[in-house]
Amino acid sequence: MAATGTETLQAGYRAAREGCGLIDRSERGRLALTGSGALEFLNGQVTNELEGLRPGEGRYAAFLTHKGKMLGDLRILATTGEDGETELLLDTERAALQALFDMIRRFKVGYQVELHKRTLESGQLSLLGPLSCEVAGVAGLAADEHANRAVDIEGIRALAVRTQEGLDLICPSAETERLIGVLRGRGAVPVEEQAAESRRIEQGRPRYGIDLDETVIPQEAGLNERAVSFTKGCYVGQETVARLFYKGKPNRRLRGLRLSGLTPAGAELRLGERVVGRLTSVADSPALGPIGLALVRREAEAGAEVEVGDGGIVAEVVELPFPGA
Repeated sequence: MAATGTETLQAGYRAAREGCGLIDRSERGRLALTGSGALEFLNGQVTNELEGLRPGEGRYAAFLTHKGKMLGDLRILATTGEDGETELLLDTERAALQALFDMIRRFKVGYQVELHKRTLESGQLSLLGPLSCEVAGVAGLAADEHANRAVDIEGIRALAVRTQEGLDLICPSAETERLIGVLRGRGAVPVEEQAAESRRIEQGRPRYGIDLDETVIPQEAGLNERAVSFTKGCYVGQETVARLFYKGKPNRRLRGLRLSGLTPAGAELRLGERVVGRLTSVADSPALGPIGLALVRREAEAGAEVEVGDGGIVAEVVELPFPGA
């Protein structure tokens, strides 16, 4: 008997939590920087410290307007190119790709830097779950998030990248489907987008273009610890980010919401008569039920109950990640 949609969703969700789930994320944007000035240049543009970054390591960072608002976030992977030189692979949400491309093109003048497009040339598969490295046959990769190295999986060249959820594999686009077949043959279970979103929301990881946009400062989204250095040299937007960190408190923060029922993203959140936020992500988690993310004003503290939209839905505001994630 064929599996129902609900059974398929739950199987992928279980694999992502307990085994090895597989989802194609090739739609994400990818660029590369090469040249002797690449690291110095990029370090002056993004929020995290890149000095001393060596092949096999990576960082998560944001890039900002001069007022400290987010133009996007990205993963910066230091790799060794085919010519033996260090290459910086930049992995970002597709919604932020054009802004990242424009920023590099505008400010790289005067640096020994070459910019390369890699979105269409490469595929990107995410393995989710504790058995990810075992299924991929990747042994000995450092446990640090963003640790990476070149691998060969049944004749397919790929870059294996450690993630919080498991492992990413970036390969030539022409090999993506074959790699999917190899991984499924080894036991990887396809994960539907809905199940992957459930896991992301449970873990409290905001997504640019959905939860974050050009109105958000990194501290509001809880990104300071992951994405911001307060000891590095100057970068675009640093003054605002540092001032808020040392002298102020953000008026809103990224929070989780335990919803009494499903409702579309975009719904207003009200505490009494006051609008305190807007629902940005929502999922029906197989483990936790209806949940969501939102940037919520600080008067709606953890434990508060807010009204969601006009359909009679209410939600409890919770700290992230969700308990039980």
